Amino acid sequence: MTNVNLLKAKIVECGYTQSDVAKMLGISLSSLNDKVCGRRGFKQDEIEKISRILNIQEKINKYFFD
Repeated sequence: MTNVNLLKAKIVECGYTQSDVAKMLGISLSSLNDKVCGRRGFKQDEIEKISRILNIQEKINKYFFD
């Protein structure tokens, strides 16, 4: 399960908006919002990509599988 608050805070901490991250992932803002808010799950490739974008590869479980 995605740690919604932690992920949102990390996006802001990295200086991105959700719109920025959606563009980098190649998905719509509404799709990203659904995923960040826990209404839909992230696909494995999206998790890998966003973890690189936010530089959280070593803490991926904390953000997505906690």
